[in-house]
Amino acid sequence: MSDLFAGLDVSTQSAKLVVIEPASGTVRHVDRVDYDHDLPRYGTVGGAVPGLGEGVSEADPLMWLEAVEALLARMRPAGIAADRVRCLSVSGQQHGLVTLDADGGLAHPRAKLWNDVSTAEECRILTDAVGGLEAMLAAVGNSQRPGYTASKILHLRRHEPERYACVRTVLLPHNHVNWHLTGGRDGGVAVMEPGDTSGMALWHPATGQWSQPVIEAIDPDLPGKLPLVLPSDRTIGNLAPALAARFGLSPACRVDAGSGDNMYGAVGTGNVTPGVLTVSLGTSGTAYTVLTEPFVDPSGEIAAFRDSTGHHLPLVCVSNMAGAYEVVRTRFALTHAAFDALVQRTLPGNDGRVLVPWFVGERTPDLPLARPVAFGFELDASEPEVLCRAVLEGLVLNLQAGCSRLPIEAREIRLTGGLANSPAWRQAMADVFAVETVPVRGEGAALGAAIHAAWVWSKEAGRAWTLGELCAAFVQPAESRRCRPIARHREIYAVLRRLFRALTDRVRGLPGDDPLALRRDLLRLTTATGTRET
Repeated sequence: MSDLFAGLDVSTQSAKLVVIEPASGTVRHVDRVDYDHDLPRYGTVGGAVPGLGEGVSEADPLMWLEAVEALLARMRPAGIAADRVRCLSVSGQQHGLVTLDADGGLAHPRAKLWNDVSTAEECRILTDAVGGLEAMLAAVGNSQRPGYTASKILHLRRHEPERYACVRTVLLPHNHVNWHLTGGRDGGVAVMEPGDTSGMALWHPATGQWSQPVIEAIDPDLPGKLPLVLPSDRTIGNLAPALAARFGLSPACRVDAGSGDNMYGAVGTGNVTPGVLTVSLGTSGTAYTVLTEPFVDPSGEIAAFRDSTGHHLPLVCVSNMAGAYEVVRTRFALTHAAFDALVQRTLPGNDGRVLVPWFVGERTPDLPLARPVAFGFELDASEPEVLCRAVLEGLVLNLQAGCSRLPIEAREIRLTGGLANSPAWRQAMADVFAVETVPVRGEGAALGAAIHAAWVWSKEAGRAWTLGELCAAFVQPAESRRCRPIARHREIYAVLRRLFRALTDRVRGLPGDDPLALRRDLLRLTTATGTRET
């Protein structure tokens, strides 16, 4: 009987399970638990408890454990030989804070999530305490942002000292799931690994060391609450015997170190060697690539992370993506297909009409107070197709501007997220980035976790599976939907990129090119190439 491997993705709104069989190159099982719908007793909306205050996003970590157990319990009824699962791996939403007391119970009944923005003051306190942005980058390789974990720990200590006094162990969401799977209060393994840990803004991904200055600014006793950081490419223990018996799994099933969802999103899209850029087009947009050497952005806007394979994973995140698109689509009562059709009625460059789409502030660049800017619009230029083209190009230009500082020449972009299904979005990505773009089928981080479990187990079992071979077997680029940059539009988008950068520089008070002159150049070029009516 062939060996099976399981990947769990414990994300913000749902938990997913993927089971693969490397011998046949087959995905044997896919399942999903939606927290809001399937676990209503936790009272979540979008995976978070509502009504906790402005900027607060929290959830009960026990909800994630219940979701994981439900997925494991449903394997056998679905016809999966659970006892053949040799190893499982957990992908978790990054940056969350789970705290345990001395008995292994929750020191705080809820975990702060990655999208909690209530800790801005703590970010300022920490940055000032270490001596400013440059000192913080030297300390942890990242700036302090409300999404990261360090400020969440300080927030708990400052605002709920009685709960903080009970904290004995600090974990990230996937570490907490691993602790539960390996026994929980009955001998569970509490460890961290470099990928997810590098997103805490407490541990330096280049040096592999906890930052003493940041720790001192939070709590001098914090080191005693932090687990060991062990390599990502090994297992940490066996599945707890009680859980194995309940779900029909083998007691010899190993649990691998796991990692953050972005790290496993890279594996799940085959992004395991330099030169590939993975872009997730969700409510926000993320882009990341594998590097063999660490990259620390001097501005602190590009996140410096490790990946789950021993390499590095710099990541760009923009706040404005599908959310802004949905507002425009809803405003004109458009289906996704109708939006695409309207865009096709316009021309690349939109006759010099450019939108800087900072609708909800922006993370890259770091401008929480930013608002959108419309440039080059005549008073009568309010047709839906003009606005749709402006939104599409503006959102993609904004993401490309953030990615332009990454130290790579991407040979291919691999797309995930709902907007990857749109031909207009895929072509805009290819044209603006000037790189071939292809969507990837599958469950992303959950598939990456399953592939990682097979890879780690095979190394420890003396098998010959390489990570590249496993990705080639299971990662499926949708070749029929691959988009290439359109040659006749190449010069237009080169000028448009410069125009967008000039606009954003002016808004930020930075020196740069003249956007009025660049708009003139763009219009001359579109006329000369025949893509604009004269």
